[in-house]
Amino acid sequence: MKVLLVGVGGVGEAIAVIAKDKPWVEKLVLSDYNLARVKEVHEKLGSPAKMPMESIDAGNQDMIVGIARKHGVDLIMNAVDPVFNETIFDAAYEAGTHYMDMAMTLSSPDLKDPYNVCGVKLGDYQFERAKDWEKKGLLALVGLGVEPGMADVFAKYAEKHLFDEIEEVGVRDGANLEVRGYDFAPNFSIWTTIEECLNPPVIWEKDKGWCTTEPFSEPEVFDFPEIGPVECVNIEHEEVLLVPRRVDCKRVTFKYGLGDEFINVLKVIKMLGLDNRFPIDVKGVKVAPRDVVAACLPDPAHLGDQMFGKTCAGTWVKGTKDGKPRQVYLYQVADNETCMKKFGVQAVVWQTAVSPVIGWQLLETGAWKGAGVMGPEAFDPDPFVELMPKYDFPMGLKEMGV
Repeated sequence: MKVLLVGVGGVGEAIAVIAKDKPWVEKLVLSDYNLARVKEVHEKLGSPAKMPMESIDAGNQDMIVGIARKHGVDLIMNAVDPVFNETIFDAAYEAGTHYMDMAMTLSSPDLKDPYNVCGVKLGDYQFERAKDWEKKGLLALVGLGVEPGMADVFAKYAEKHLFDEIEEVGVRDGANLEVRGYDFAPNFSIWTTIEECLNPPVIWEKDKGWCTTEPFSEPEVFDFPEIGPVECVNIEHEEVLLVPRRVDCKRVTFKYGLGDEFINVLKVIKMLGLDNRFPIDVKGVKVAPRDVVAACLPDPAHLGDQMFGKTCAGTWVKGTKDGKPRQVYLYQVADNETCMKKFGVQAVVWQTAVSPVIGWQLLETGAWKGAGVMGPEAFDPDPFVELMPKYDFPMGLKEMGV
């Protein structure tokens, strides 16, 4: 398989680390707007010949198409902020390659009633073009990271093996990670964090369809394996838009353990208008406020040595099996110290990066195949779950009280 990797930030670097020794990865083109960063990652990996370097503008469709054709790639892997998704998605279609991302095209809240009614939903742009991709025989596998991605696979696995009827699929994410030396230092892209945390969260119910609620709503305490109880709240996330398409259930939610301090900082960012992703005029210079926030914060890709603790991502499923009520939590725990020692990258980006590489292998071997626009829950979960231990990425299963 030949892959064009667009973006070598924290997650992009982790993808390259994981893919480096995979014999079926014939070529992995490392590309980013920051060529110095590309060279840094390339050298860190030992300057492998099968990883050529390119300077790329993720907002320039023609450039992406040109580089994809230059290297004869089979798939374009999108590892940049979702603001570029439409361009990269369209470039893959034009270039005649398959496409994969870890977060879908962006949403736009309803202007009249944003906390009850959906506007443009995550991934709408992509799913509206599904028939075109299908006619061309191309696959756009969207939302294949850890959440979304692994969490969707777990939902499908639960439907196939663990339940006769599912009442609710609830993705739950919590951590006890600490970044020492900083008062505020997100361990993931602040651009993405602002987008998903401040937009109206989406909830899916079988009798209502998709609807929205207020950010940080419906707090609940969830007991995470190896971490303990963490308060989680609703935020916008792709699983709620993906899972109901392929998993028969009555309700889908996503809740994340942010913490009061983190939530308060996000509220201040929004109050000051610093969440705006569109450029404004500042003394004759056009700049997006959100980019200013990102520029003022440390790069998550270089925080690994200051991070301590674990992160847990997974899918809680409630329903019945053999006529009896059942609740399970399917999960994956990543310890930052272990990730730094074994892979040289921090836990959050490593955990996000494993699933795409597993996905590449499943596509390469034909275990997963298809055409059109699909999420991970559209495929047989068993080959994915079987590969997880081989990537030092084991699945856990916790039976929960009913």
